Amino acid sequence: MKPPACPLCGSTKVWRDGTRRTRSGRRIQRYLCRDCGFRFTDPRQRLKAHNRIIDSAEYASPDKGWTSGSKNSAKAVGALRREEESRKAGLREATTTTTDLKSILFNFAWWMKKQGYADSTITYRVKLLRVLAKRGADLYNPESVKDVIARQEWSLARKENAVITYTTFLRMIGGKWDPPIYKRVEKLPFIPFEHELDDLIAGCSRPISAFLQLLKETGMRAGEAYRLRWRDIDLERKTITVTPEKGSNPRIFKVSNKLLNMLVTLKNKDGGSIFGYGSIKGLRRTFERQRRRLAIKLGNPRLQRITFHTFRHWKATMEYHRTKDIVHVMRLLGHKNIKNTLIYIQLEEALFKRGDDEFICKTAKCLEEAKQLVEAGFDYVCEIEGVKLFRKRK
Repeated sequence: MKPPACPLCGSTKVWRDGTRRTRSGRRIQRYLCRDCGFRFTDPRQRLKAHNRIIDSAEYASPDKGWTSGSKNSAKAVGALRREEESRKAGLREATTTTTDLKSILFNFAWWMKKQGYADSTITYRVKLLRVLAKRGADLYNPESVKDVIARQEWSLARKENAVITYTTFLRMIGGKWDPPIYKRVEKLPFIPFEHELDDLIAGCSRPISAFLQLLKETGMRAGEAYRLRWRDIDLERKTITVTPEKGSNPRIFKVSNKLLNMLVTLKNKDGGSIFGYGSIKGLRRTFERQRRRLAIKLGNPRLQRITFHTFRHWKATMEYHRTKDIVHVMRLLGHKNIKNTLIYIQLEEALFKRGDDEFICKTAKCLEEAKQLVEAGFDYVCEIEGVKLFRKRK
């Protein structure tokens, strides 16, 4: 017996896709078209079922009218017709929702790649679009996507990202929509104590400790640190050159001997990547496991709130507290817009109340002593009776 042709596209390339039980208890084979993805019943089986219903109708004599058997048969024929009409009405919806999702996502990812989007952005938006589709959104129906986004128990920031992602998808297919308005609520980041960062650095494995120390001293993004190569490190000048991401400015950092020694002890010094783990996700998962273990061991649940990006926030806050120079902090972080840096002024004012600062005071009677204090981070205050006073915040 030849396979049935798809009633939508006419293709005979079909798969068997389960069965459906009729009102009479009989099972009818269902098929799935491999070309258009439409699921249907063999029209020949539907015709046979229809003929059996008509043949089983019992007619009484003209003067007695229909028997109870004929009434049941008429109801069955009506149900069959209603089913056929509803199938035709839902034909377009079935076509769009059962289209090959993998093909759509692949085309979306490749289109964004050609448009110059970053790999991290492509990965995130493809995953978010897949979630929307799997939760019932018809990607070719904007109202369906709106409904799915509205029903999710997501934060406003994630819903805003979902709207941006679908807007990008519509740009690819040439569609338009009236996007919903979701405004994320800005929150101040968590700033830990320095000793908590040091506890993590001391308790993690050697590669993770070196990675965390790098983030603490430079304030670079985790992606920038992960992509560092050995050629980016100048051991003689004690500097590290950063290749920026997310449109930031390139930077070069002066680092400590401690960090250089931690990096040099890592094994893979073949001129390639400094940190292994295959991807930054693997590095992050390893860090999260070790962080959880240390939080339990040290009895400090605050450690669980520390992420890779927390080191960047901590560095920026401490630098502004030390220098009171927001432009310096902006250049340190690689920001092109100072609006992204102004948050650290508020953080510094909240964490370090003016007038309550505690300082370490030192004196210098000669040039050599003053030089040593400046190198240690002390700031010159004034001179009294030939003695120079220096201070540094605790």
